[in-house]
Amino acid sequence: MSKERVVIIGASNNPERYSHRALLLLRKYGHEVVPVHPKLAEIEGIPVVADMSLISGLVDTVTMYVGAAISSGLQDKLIALRPRRVIFNPGAENAPLAGALQKAGIACEEACTLVLLNTGQF
Repeated sequence: MSKERVVIIGASNNPERYSHRALLLLRKYGHEVVPVHPKLAEIEGIPVVADMSLISGLVDTVTMYVGAAISSGLQDKLIALRPRRVIFNPGAENAPLAGALQKAGIACEEACTLVLLNTGQF
C-alpha cells in the first residue's frame, strides 16, 4: 500500500468523532496526516492547521468531515490545494461542491474513510 498525505477537514480531538478515529487509523496505516481545524493546536501530538490555505506541497487525499454548510465555502481553497481526490464521508455529502471539484480535475467520491482503510480500498 502506498503512503499518502491526507488532509482531514473537520478534524477533532474528541475520540468519539469519526474524524478522530480516521486520524488514528490513517496514522496506523502509515499515512501522513494533516488535520485542519480553526481552533485546535494539536491532536494526538500532531500539529493542526487552522486553515487549509496554509497547507503547501502535494496532497493526495482530502477527507471531509464537515457538512455542506461549511464545505461549500471551501471550494476555492480545495481547487487551489489540488488534491488527487476528495472523499465525502457520510453526512458530508455536497453534490454541487463535488461537481465543481470534478470540473477542476479533482476526483471525488462519497465513501467512508474508515471503511476504505479497513477493507484495503483506500
